[in-house]
Amino acid sequence: MKTLLKGGRVINPATNLDAVMDVLIEDNLVAAIETNIPAAQADEVLELSAGYWVVPGLVDVHVHFRDPGNPDKETTLTGAAAAVAGGFTTVCVMPNTSPVIDSTPMVQYLFNAALPTGIQIFPIAAVTRGLEGEEMTPIGTLLQNGAVGFSDDGRPVASANMMRKALEYSKMFDVPIVCHAEDCTLCGNGVMHEGYYSTLLGLPGIPSVAESVMVARDIELARFTGGRVHFAHISSKESVALIRKAKAEGLNITAETTPHYLALTDACCQGYDPDFKMNGPLRAETDRQALIAAIEDGTIDVIATDHAPHTPDEKSMAFDCAPNGVVGLETSLGVMLTHFYHANRLQPLDIIRLMSSRPAEIFKLKASGNLAVGQRADVTVIDPELEWKVNPAQFKSKSRNTPFKGQTLKGKAIYTFANGRCLFQQAEAAGKALASKA
Repeated sequence: MKTLLKGGRVINPATNLDAVMDVLIEDNLVAAIETNIPAAQADEVLELSAGYWVVPGLVDVHVHFRDPGNPDKETTLTGAAAAVAGGFTTVCVMPNTSPVIDSTPMVQYLFNAALPTGIQIFPIAAVTRGLEGEEMTPIGTLLQNGAVGFSDDGRPVASANMMRKALEYSKMFDVPIVCHAEDCTLCGNGVMHEGYYSTLLGLPGIPSVAESVMVARDIELARFTGGRVHFAHISSKESVALIRKAKAEGLNITAETTPHYLALTDACCQGYDPDFKMNGPLRAETDRQALIAAIEDGTIDVIATDHAPHTPDEKSMAFDCAPNGVVGLETSLGVMLTHFYHANRLQPLDIIRLMSSRPAEIFKLKASGNLAVGQRADVTVIDPELEWKVNPAQFKSKSRNTPFKGQTLKGKAIYTFANGRCLFQQAEAAGKALASKA
């Protein structure tokens, strides 16, 4: 089967390509990227306009699919459906499942669960057995079986000595340790950012130093060991300043933030709505502005969703009792386009780099993040002008806990091809459905 995507704006940060071109998919590979590929060469043709972007499938290196252990919240199948609806063809799942992804059988379980989805799903395995912080997992063996990074996400690696050992060992394989930067002794029983609004609302706060003190510690450990640290879900201006300085010194540091930290602040918690509760918490406007500056100057390398599904019953509890976390796979692209492309803060190449090529590079996902001839045909078609209202009832995810519910966003994935197959087509794009020449 040959499919021709004709006349779109091809954007590939891996090669700095940004031009109106045609893309020919043959079976599961990109067969050609050229101008004016004859329609006769294809079995089916998707006629696009130059206003549509054709990009490498998006990559999210921080998701929670709750598999195994919590199928009421999400499964690998429903998580993958949410991913392709958001334009993602590759995701990395975090290990805080039940049981924990800390052994070869669990890594193999995840790959088997991923097979029916059609997308690429890679495990980030635990740093320590059971996320308990006491015994390091067999990093080399887990890498051989397909793990692409290591983290105790959901918890920090509290022991500096354990983090040192993990960095020293992982350095031999040039693989990142993903740091959940949180000093739990400073967080206490906090449920939102410590500041004006926590005082106003009478809710216990989490100071930003609870994050930045761990960022500082792990920067020093990266300096000492020469290991690779990737900071997850960075939320504070103090952390940004530390990471910027460490990068200027040439340390092996990368970092991610999320769309919700870039678009929302702790002021959103005034309605006591638990869909605005996550860890780290939404912080102050000064933090949000620092994060925006950090993605503009390259201090932040990656946009990740930290997709964290919960059941409606859990998220309907009182704010201080509800669990942390929000879903993000189906809104991430729309938030980034609305707040950065349409606000003239980032160019298309910049956005796709943050959401595809750079995360693939950091985690060495060689079949992802590059729209090139001979590459696996993971391709997303984006309509940057499509306005849509976030309606959680229409989500492919099992969960509905989004802080963007009811908002109107501008820009959306309208087709998602994974391994050459069209796995998602946006209803608004039905008038431009794949036209079979037969």
